[in-house]
Amino acid sequence: MSFLGEENFSHEDKQKVGVIICNLGSPDSYSTKDVRKYLREFLSDTRVIEVPKIIWWLVLNLFILPFRPRKSAALYKSVWLEEGSPLLVYSKRFLSKIKNLNENSESIEFELAMRYGNPSIEKALLSLKEKNCRKILLLPLFPQYSAVTAATIFDKVSAILSRWRWVPSLHFVSGYHDNSEYINSLANTIKTHEFYGKQDKVVFSYHGIPKKYFDEGDPYHCFCQKTSRLVAEALGLEENQYITSFQSRLAAAGREWLKPYTSELMEKLPEEGVKKILILSPGFSMDCLETIEEIDEENKEIFLDSGGEAFHYIACLNDNDEHVEAINNLIANKISQL
Repeated sequence: MSFLGEENFSHEDKQKVGVIICNLGSPDSYSTKDVRKYLREFLSDTRVIEVPKIIWWLVLNLFILPFRPRKSAALYKSVWLEEGSPLLVYSKRFLSKIKNLNENSESIEFELAMRYGNPSIEKALLSLKEKNCRKILLLPLFPQYSAVTAATIFDKVSAILSRWRWVPSLHFVSGYHDNSEYINSLANTIKTHEFYGKQDKVVFSYHGIPKKYFDEGDPYHCFCQKTSRLVAEALGLEENQYITSFQSRLAAAGREWLKPYTSELMEKLPEEGVKKILILSPGFSMDCLETIEEIDEENKEIFLDSGGEAFHYIACLNDNDEHVEAINNLIANKISQL
């Protein structure tokens, strides 16, 4: 086997710390072809779909990829920004602000990467390698750790580095669900919303995972509940004034997912007298298809059609300055420990 080596190495070269800020990813465009390519990579990940490979290959290639990409492409088109995918656009803006905060540092280099799609993790690692980064801080922008998000990024980085002759020191940030600055950033986006104080309930909607993953040891559910509780405490909310739910089910990955399901909750709340809600998705650092279309369009329609009177979606933290500062401080703290 041939390993990727070094060229023109010198002991006098100044070594740096490389920081990879990583998100899930999105298609290169909203064309059916690009969406299919993205879904194939995403849904082929054994961390995401824990089904015997041969069975899942048949399901994916015979029942999902021939049909789903066209429908998903239409949804992506509905949320696409002039500069591209919302998730990628906001991630780039976020990275730009992080770089600005560190513009006077000559020892840190930053790269943005996506687990699926572009810019790729491999490209980010190679860029840092060329800049003589011998220590790598890997930061997935998933506050609540799950094997289907953060762990799959670690897997990908490890697979790439396994082909390098000189492997850099690697520090992996598995999550930050209870980081005080992250919690305060979330609380402030709620507190400063014009409808805050007029709602019947605050809804925290997180991306779901199959319940069997939780039963087999994935701590994600617990981390989501803790984030909600800490934000509620920061706002002074009582237990009956907020609720945690889970969205984005993929039936093929498991019949039962973490509950309550957000879509079913939207039908149920008006029947219980909860007619006015504020809703946010704390598990998503950047707005994307699952927040813009699924929450602020699809679930909004369900809630209002079920008798709800006011539905207010609070955008993700995105490149909010407070969010940028919180993550920058997290990065600085981790680098100090390297």
